[in-house]
Amino acid sequence: LLFWAVVLGIFGALAQALTSNRFKDLLPYVAGITNLVAAFFVSVMLFGEGANPFERLGFTPPDGRGLNPQLQNPGMIAHPPTLYLGYISLTVPFAFAMAALLARRLDTGWIFAMRKWALASWIFLSIGITIGMWWAYLELGWGGVWAWDPVENASLLPWLTLTAFLHSVMIQEKRGMLKRWNMGLMVGTFLLTIFGTFITRSGVIASVHSFTQSSVGYFFLGFLLVTAIFSFTLLYTRWPDLEPEAELESLASREAAFLFNNLALVGIAFSVMWGTLFPIISEAVRGSKITVGPAFFNKVNIPLGLFLLLLTGIGPLIAWRKASAANLQRQFIFPVVAAIVTGLALALGGLRDPYAMVALMLGGFVVGTVSQEFYRGVRARHVMHDESMPVALVRLIGRNRRRYGGYIVHVGIVLYFVAFTGLAFKTKVEVDLVPGQSATIESPFGWTYQLTHLGVSQYSSLNRQVSAATLEV
Repeated sequence: LLFWAVVLGIFGALAQALTSNRFKDLLPYVAGITNLVAAFFVSVMLFGEGANPFERLGFTPPDGRGLNPQLQNPGMIAHPPTLYLGYISLTVPFAFAMAALLARRLDTGWIFAMRKWALASWIFLSIGITIGMWWAYLELGWGGVWAWDPVENASLLPWLTLTAFLHSVMIQEKRGMLKRWNMGLMVGTFLLTIFGTFITRSGVIASVHSFTQSSVGYFFLGFLLVTAIFSFTLLYTRWPDLEPEAELESLASREAAFLFNNLALVGIAFSVMWGTLFPIISEAVRGSKITVGPAFFNKVNIPLGLFLLLLTGIGPLIAWRKASAANLQRQFIFPVVAAIVTGLALALGGLRDPYAMVALMLGGFVVGTVSQEFYRGVRARHVMHDESMPVALVRLIGRNRRRYGGYIVHVGIVLYFVAFTGLAFKTKVEVDLVPGQSATIESPFGWTYQLTHLGVSQYSSLNRQVSAATLEV
């Protein structure tokens, strides 16, 4: 809580200092909103039971309990701080959204003023989630990189809606559309950060990540309700002022691709929230807690994720307003060929899982799209400015950072999908081996591996005793 309040104060001061003079009329409202949020965290420390960071124990313990062994991982140096920085920095975009509503300055100005803050929040959340996945993978006991645990889900929810927001604001900037949707997304994203903190601190839902539980979680629930009522009431009063300047002209357009992208992301967020809250909902309705497992989340989100991956490849290929048939044919040839070649190569390699095949083919489609966009941009600079290909590539990215930076991120998303697809090939076999004994295991691709038990060793590592078996593959 102290970390949150201090960093929020720093971010609020930076927002005041770094905002362009064009948006100075919004800054008093921004300062007021950020200060109110900071005041909430200070009040929790003052009045929450056991929340005072300077409170001393009533006794002197003979020795400390030590850090939980699951947390004794280098990833813990960066994982919690980066997630917190993502949560905290989202207060600034939210404050600009509220400032725009309060000041009735509902053009694209507030978006330009807060876009870098939203992007910074997205980067912090992405890094924090990724490090957390790496940490969980190393710990093994939590079932790989993602177990759909409530606290894991709480960190994913604002990332999903913020990703949707960063895409949909481009439609507002380009066409003056989705003004109401974007404002609602930003409000919802901020509320999800408070919701995530409530889930983590209250212990209302059982989680393997709940290392600390206290009554202060219900302070966050109250703050969540008050903020939601205020924000959506304000949005309702400004609803007529957020009239769109244009309408969707065709489903074969970039606007439509962005819209479907948003629907997929919000759909995933809704399903994740529903599954996370289902124990509470079931207890309220039926009197007993029913927890949904990974099977529910995978069944709902895998099709939505594949649809989202398809849109990632389609979006850059379609023109704004309305794409012609000739344009679509010209744009789609290379990416489709890339997807087909990927599928043929995987089939020849022995891949038979349908979901994995579709996911990896779509990954090939997206990489084909990005490669085509980069090639055309580099070639145009090479011809027009007589630059070498490497120089043209560097300058292309440097002068179009938003567009080509986004393409690079899309390739990163493909890598995530490839990693998640690999989970379909996980093989779990339990055998008992004595030193010198071997076992043969067959992979999903038909390959066989012989594992030989070489022996057991014991050693000390930091403040733990480790017993390890050495296997030769």
